[in-house]
Amino acid sequence: MGVVYIGDRSTGKTHLAMELANPKNEYVNVINQDYDFLKSNLRFDEISGTIAQTEVILDRFLDIQVRLPTGNKQVLVDWIDTPGEVWRKSWQQDNQTEWNTFLQTIRESEGILLILPPHRGLNFQSGVDVDQFMSQQQWSNRFDRWVDFFRQDCPKVRHIVICLNKADMFCNLVEEASKLAYNPNGASMNWQQRHLYSLQRYFRPIQPQLEQINKSISGLSVRCFITSIHNRSLLELPWIYLGSFLAK
Repeated sequence: MGVVYIGDRSTGKTHLAMELANPKNEYVNVINQDYDFLKSNLRFDEISGTIAQTEVILDRFLDIQVRLPTGNKQVLVDWIDTPGEVWRKSWQQDNQTEWNTFLQTIRESEGILLILPPHRGLNFQSGVDVDQFMSQQQWSNRFDRWVDFFRQDCPKVRHIVICLNKADMFCNLVEEASKLAYNPNGASMNWQQRHLYSLQRYFRPIQPQLEQINKSISGLSVRCFITSIHNRSLLELPWIYLGSFLAK
């Protein structure tokens, strides 16, 4: 019972996973994936910085090593890359075998890492095309589906990590990383404080839904993070958290 890594379409989850395998790491190392091979396998375009969209459900395995003060810890991850249609009821009905296989993995998992896209209610950096994102209300409404999913289909989950990705578009990465980054020699924030900081600044529109998830699943911890492929400290942070609580 490890961790499942999932997300909606166009959230950047594939690119995040690829960058996690980058050998230029700090505390998190993917030991079973070669960075350059992963790039070619995912059809990464070096010029545009984009990855080809996923057409079918792909279940990849990540063996992640997290360096903690107590030693190296192992986090086993099912990285389930899905086409965007997988969350539609019509797709689930037409592809019941694939959907049931997906659910079987989810139902045995203790940890879930969910990647969310930004929304138009955030303070975007100049030059960002905000029209490519949902409105804050659409984003919040869409999250209701995740609430139902966690409550109905994740009976063994104990840690849900929710990452608002592409943080380089809506905040100062260096500034936020200096506040939130992991420091084994005495960080300024503990995990609860990091969660509350991110929650209050970036996840406020879905705070009622997050409280609903926490109340409905006994013994569950929900933690919020911001992530970006352009900042290694923020990229690693949710994995260090999972390594601290779920690692072998």
